Amino acid sequence: MWAEQVLLGVIGFASGAVIAGGLFSFLIGLGLVSIFADRTHTGRQILLYEDSIVLGGILFNIFYLYQVRIPGGSVLLAVLGIFSGIFVGCWAMALADILNVFPIFIRRLKIVKTIPYIIMGLSLGKTAGALLYFLGRWGA
Repeated sequence: MWAEQVLLGVIGFASGAVIAGGLFSFLIGLGLVSIFADRTHTGRQILLYEDSIVLGGILFNIFYLYQVRIPGGSVLLAVLGIFSGIFVGCWAMALADILNVFPIFIRRLKIVKTIPYIIMGLSLGKTAGALLYFLGRWGA
């Protein structure tokens, strides 16, 4: 009985390590860390960026799996939500930048002058959808 539990634990840990390694490799492959360092002129702190991403992943998993309570209530939740949104947005933009989706799309549709409005609309729509979901109006 205990051998089965140990084996399942080892398999679970190894699977998680492989998935996390793949995700972090994908982030590095997209150039997300180097883009942050380049845009902020902080290339000397690139190891800090990488350590922060890994530490964030580890801490989130610990908090999620063991249901650790973090004091701070709604205020801290809002701050963490903003940071998570920024991270996901940067990730999506890095992926789109790698694929050169936006330049081709913009040229073909001839929407160069409306780009600021499109970006504002996308961000407001994302914010409104997240607020409606998390406030429980139409969430699962």
